[in-house]
Amino acid sequence: MTAQLSADALTLFRGERCLFQGLSFALNPGELLLLEGRNGTGKTSLMRAIAGLIEFEDGDIHWQGKPVRTNRQSFYGSLVWMQHRVGFKADLTLVENLRFETHLRAQSGQDFEEVLKRLDIDRLKRLPMRSLSAGQQRRVALARMLLSSVPLWLMDEPFTNLDREGRALVMNLTTEHLDRGGMCIMAAHQDVEIGGNVQKIVLQ
Repeated sequence: MTAQLSADALTLFRGERCLFQGLSFALNPGELLLLEGRNGTGKTSLMRAIAGLIEFEDGDIHWQGKPVRTNRQSFYGSLVWMQHRVGFKADLTLVENLRFETHLRAQSGQDFEEVLKRLDIDRLKRLPMRSLSAGQQRRVALARMLLSSVPLWLMDEPFTNLDREGRALVMNLTTEHLDRGGMCIMAAHQDVEIGGNVQKIVLQ
């Protein structure tokens, strides 16, 4: 059976240093790929390359059996990325940022207000992003993911700046996404307790 998302013999350099070579994986609905390794081993670079922001030196990513390089629009419209830097407009409010995102990808249909309440950020919705703490901005990034109707979540250190309750929330939301048939690639230093089929790649 053809995997929904697969990588074949990926090679990536940063400057003259080879981060990884011949890296392959396959991911299907309901599965999580967990990236582990020290800082600087290439976890973020791998996700940036999957998201199309940098180029692999060698190898291919396939989406639904087709090379992404010949299927870019379909693939990039099927993912949402929780980056280490959340990427919101500092002068826009929480609501304005999330409303802007609705034009970038298909939406899940979840009730906007209910999502904000679940993430405990509904009281912040009229504040500019610059006035929110780092942890609150991470919760807004989670809202962006929940409001998007896409199968693939990319999550780069999603527990950063979150308290214990926030970390548990990330794990619960990710488990729910997998239970609905979604997929996730996550880079994390902390122990991850997520239900479902979990694969691991340790980058050296």
